[in-house]
Amino acid sequence: MTIETTQKVPLTFQEDGTIRLKGTRLLLDMIIGAHQRGDCPEDIFDAFPSNKYTVADIYAVIAYYLSHKVKIDNHLAKRKIKAEAVWKMIESDSKHKARIAELKKG
Repeated sequence: MTIETTQKVPLTFQEDGTIRLKGTRLLLDMIIGAHQRGDCPEDIFDAFPSNKYTVADIYAVIAYYLSHKVKIDNHLAKRKIKAEAVWKMIESDSKHKARIAELKKG
């Protein structure tokens, strides 16, 4: 009997810095965020159902994360800082402020 000792991690690294579950729009950030909140892989799959991946793929991604935690945590922290900067830019835009005020009026 031969047992496979290597397994491919179904991740795709995009030019924009995002990491996605291969063949999907599901971000590594979303999977790891759900994992950190205590969701099991089955719950994560149920939250983002698709016929393009399996629960086993979610397990593989989490296993990869746990094996490369420092590097991935650094990557996710940089993405969070970048996202916060974009939100600040949007929220400081006068057109955005005017639209929000208009929406609040009802």
